[in-house]
Amino acid sequence: MNRKAFNRINYGLFIVAAAADGKRNGCIVNSLHQVTSSSPYKFSLTVNKSNETFKIIEAAGSFAATVLAKDTPKDLVDLFGYKSGRVVDKFEGFDVQTDEAGNPYVKDHALARISCKIVEKLDLGTYMLYIGEATEAETLGEGPALTVDDFKNGGGSTPPAATVYRTLEGNEGWKCTICGYVAEKETLPEGYQCPICRANRDKFVKL
Repeated sequence: MNRKAFNRINYGLFIVAAAADGKRNGCIVNSLHQVTSSSPYKFSLTVNKSNETFKIIEAAGSFAATVLAKDTPKDLVDLFGYKSGRVVDKFEGFDVQTDEAGNPYVKDHALARISCKIVEKLDLGTYMLYIGEATEAETLGEGPALTVDDFKNGGGSTPPAATVYRTLEGNEGWKCTICGYVAEKETLPEGYQCPICRANRDKFVKL
């Protein structure tokens, strides 16, 4: 099987966030898709279970998503894609609003926001697949949306907890067998640990 075939599919990049038990968190995903075109409007969302946002979505039973604009700064994507909510407040310094369920959403560089309550879910092992029913939707800006190809072509690399991971040309890299993170490196140095789950180098397999 040639996994390069998968790279011919492009995906949008979104910030998905939730709040529960006095905590809030959000992350970058490329796995939000509208799956019904008539009411009730439903969306699918897949989240890496090692991500702190997953725990809060589970507790909240709902989530808010923002569609990012094509000109979204790389720093914003890096913040929500690479930084852990365990150690940093990703929302600090941004224009943050909350939906009716109390879930936060960042208005900066957002074209639209969509809030969903979770009505179904399927455990996929490393990931959880949610089916959400839209409860709120609002346009926030104009212009094209940011995609994985846009971000990669701008010099960025796919956030490590992203559901669909773009590897190096030639399918080079190492995959963590614990959480699914892909290290886009030819070799892993001694003492290397997964930046997501802190697994040691011996838990990685060559792609």
